[in-house]
Amino acid sequence: MTPDELKTYVHNATERVGFLEKFLKIEECRTKKAAFDEKMSAPDFWNSRERAQETIDGMTACKNIIEPFDILKKEFSDFTALAELVEESGDVQLLTDAEKSWTDISSSLGKIELISYLSGKFDRNNAYFTVHAGAGGTESCDWAAILLRMYRRWFERKGFKEEIVDMQPGEEAGVKRVTLFVTGEFAYGYLKAERGVHRLVRISPFDSNARRHTSFASVDILPELSDDFELEIDESELKIDTYRASGAGGQHVNRTDSAVRITHIPTGIMVSCQMERSQHKNRATSMKMLKAKLYELHEEEKKKEANALRGEKADIAWGNQIRSYVLHPYQMIKDTRTGVETGNSAAVLDGDLDRFVEAWLKSGIGR
Repeated sequence: MTPDELKTYVHNATERVGFLEKFLKIEECRTKKAAFDEKMSAPDFWNSRERAQETIDGMTACKNIIEPFDILKKEFSDFTALAELVEESGDVQLLTDAEKSWTDISSSLGKIELISYLSGKFDRNNAYFTVHAGAGGTESCDWAAILLRMYRRWFERKGFKEEIVDMQPGEEAGVKRVTLFVTGEFAYGYLKAERGVHRLVRISPFDSNARRHTSFASVDILPELSDDFELEIDESELKIDTYRASGAGGQHVNRTDSAVRITHIPTGIMVSCQMERSQHKNRATSMKMLKAKLYELHEEEKKKEANALRGEKADIAWGNQIRSYVLHPYQMIKDTRTGVETGNSAAVLDGDLDRFVEAWLKSGIGR
């Protein structure tokens, strides 16, 4: 690194840090955090557990933005101070230190800048995450369960929280379908990178002849929409069924018809929820999911119409195979959209997904 290159790096970093401060709305986050602090110090804070949890979640979301940025700002301040010393003294050793400092701050900038790719309308929102087993019976149900574990491990790494909204177990193993409600800053923005069909090739543990099998499972993502989001749904077009919850959830859940399934008759879209003991709460959650699905369908139709006018072939996202997980005769996991691949299948299946998600976000495929 030369002194002139160092000046360029300082200028570059100054612009990038300034952009991030505006994009991440740091001052707005600080104001919100102060308001949450005030609420949490009130003597009646725990009178409503639900409102208290909302406040705590809001505080956590603010901290998840502010704290990494403050660390970056401190690194940036140290770097610029070091650059000034280099300019004043011309010391070669200080120049070497500045080069190492730039490597560190560049890495920190890259990690936080990833968030700048999450500028979609609902990218900051929580998300409903669903895994569906494909055709293939037990094989696909087992693969869906493997994917579920993989994503839960990834959620843990990202600091996201999740809870089961609905689950239909497989007849012999795994799951036919499972929906999780995932909460965390930019949960939908990150998770939408995983929407699509996932293909597994392996020696089946269910085949006594140890033959190679190919299994499929699909992942669907919906944003959580706010209660005041405007989307008219005609109640006369809904079929609402109640049934007994099928999964674990306590004696009350399993003994009453608290689970709710809602079918939107014109589109055939079906959503269900059995996470709450209250039928009323399950219905409210189901309606939120239905609203999100109908909005997504509306946006997809608009996109198809625009593509048709431009003479472009419309993407059918739901049918796309986005990633292959080959465990036999060799180990290779490859994303078919970005070309990113790795032979460390064990790490990926244990939740090491950042390389795939980051490559997809940076590619701009989803915009």
